[in-house]
Amino acid sequence: MKEIEYPVLNVKMVDINKVVSNDYNPNVVATPELILLRKSIEEDGYTQPIVTYYDKKEDKYIVVDGFHRYKCAKDYFFLKEVPIVTINKDLKHRMASTIRHNRARGTHQIVDMSKIVTSLTAKGWDEEKICLELGMELDEVIRLKQISGLKEAFANHVFSKSWEEFEDNNEKILKKEQK
Repeated sequence: MKEIEYPVLNVKMVDINKVVSNDYNPNVVATPELILLRKSIEEDGYTQPIVTYYDKKEDKYIVVDGFHRYKCAKDYFFLKEVPIVTINKDLKHRMASTIRHNRARGTHQIVDMSKIVTSLTAKGWDEEKICLELGMELDEVIRLKQISGLKEAFANHVFSKSWEEFEDNNEKILKKEQK
């Protein structure tokens, strides 16, 4: 088995002007996720360094993973320095590393996200707060609540008159069917 390396133990701050993007990353982050990344950095700081390769000839750090963290630092926070780690790999291995980093992040499972939304609701967050903190749209929060069980998830939800009329009509229909 190959020995594991720990570049994460060598995080350093470098001048942001010495960091450049690579020219091969196919990863695109949609606007809502980019906004969420910015919020995450605002709330929690930089918890992950930008993974780079150091090009001695150009005296530049080429981003392998973390382009959007770099973009936020440069275009939104206007930082002078960013946290980086370096890996010493040739181009084909850096390309493979970029893809592995992108794909290894995975996705959130719907049922688990539903449980989190329900739990946050039970802890007192309203739908607007959940949307703001988790970077979700209102309809997404409502759909996740529906998955977890309507009664508990919507306990604090304010419904329009039309919903109440809908419930009343359903009750009447059920009572007629039971007779």
